[in-house]
Amino acid sequence: MLNIAYNILCDGDCLQDLERLRNDEAYLDALGAQRIPDPTTAGDFCRRFESADQVIGLMESINSVRARVWKEQPEEFFDQAVIDADGTIAPTGGECKQGMDISYNGQWGYHPLVVSLANTREPLYLVNRPGNRPSHEDAAEYLDRTIVLVREAGFKSILLRGDTDFTQTGHLDRWDNQPDVGFLFGVDAMAMLKLRAESLGKSEWKELIRPAGYEVVTKERARPVNAKEQVVADRGFENMKLRREHVAEIEYQPGKCDRPYRLIICRKTIDVEVGGDKLWDEYRYFFYITNDRVTPAEELVLQANGRCDQENLIEQLKNGVSAMKLPVDNLLSNWAYMVMASLAWSLKAWWGLMLPVEKGRWSERRQQEKREIVRMEFKRFVGSVIRLPCQIIKSGRRLVYRLLTYNLWQPALLRGVAAWRTTARC
Repeated sequence: MLNIAYNILCDGDCLQDLERLRNDEAYLDALGAQRIPDPTTAGDFCRRFESADQVIGLMESINSVRARVWKEQPEEFFDQAVIDADGTIAPTGGECKQGMDISYNGQWGYHPLVVSLANTREPLYLVNRPGNRPSHEDAAEYLDRTIVLVREAGFKSILLRGDTDFTQTGHLDRWDNQPDVGFLFGVDAMAMLKLRAESLGKSEWKELIRPAGYEVVTKERARPVNAKEQVVADRGFENMKLRREHVAEIEYQPGKCDRPYRLIICRKTIDVEVGGDKLWDEYRYFFYITNDRVTPAEELVLQANGRCDQENLIEQLKNGVSAMKLPVDNLLSNWAYMVMASLAWSLKAWWGLMLPVEKGRWSERRQQEKREIVRMEFKRFVGSVIRLPCQIIKSGRRLVYRLLTYNLWQPALLRGVAAWRTTARC
């Protein structure tokens, strides 16, 4: 497992890159190893997984270590665990990969399910499925596993999030019966719900003011001319501009539920222009179902939109650590590879979470370093922290890493190594 994860951490992109590392004397000395498995052996190891239970056991073993990392975090870390779930298409050009199928958009491949912790962007469960399976298939089972995982780790409350495919109304009552579990799922804009939204009075809508994405430190600069918008106007294309947003709420009981829940409605008012002239207003409705009876509707809309950050995690799993390259020959072996490759991303997150933060004048800066590393893109992490020129010296039964250059992340690296050595000795 670590052979595959370290391969990715050391700029590897596929199993074949192991051939380069196994002939690298400095790499072997750095690991304290005489040899590492070659690409053929690594692929054969993936094919040794013969059942889904074995891959699930692999994920559970990784999560047991993950929980130990969480235990080292400050108390406020455990206020709430935000769990996101989504599916993504992992396409392949292969023709002989068992279990692949045609997805909804005509691509051959698999359809992995990703269940992650939004707080730290860690993938908790990855589930490989044929490409033709629905996005939400098996999601409830793995959300239940995640609830048990984060609850045993010490989180005080749990929030489940997902898009309209993950509402799964047949499970909402069961989750609502657990006092520490909340949910916030999208709901399809069905005709009946749109009719109810349109029948609401003007006084029941409240304007949604979204906070600025960042704070301007100096002074706000003038916006440049929008070249795309100018082309659209000159050529008389239809252009849609979001003018404002409003929120409202109603009670809604899905057909498979025994009780009503709070349904948050977000109405977007869109100006439709042609050639720069406004022609009419268009309204679009977005619905979110939740068992949260306290949080204001505007904040719940922003929380639901925060789920979009999981797309960044999926992008990193696909193109950062290449966990979804599907290098082996069947559904189970590619599932196992996906889990082991994603361990490289988890190691990055764990390194950030385990960085010590001393009290004093540098405390805020150290805390910011932790947050930045946890959210850092994988290739930037490899370039800033892993790919450092280093001389490996074996001397006096010691292994010495002699750094040959300096960058801004080196102090954090050395501080972390010193803290972990002390912890290991204790």
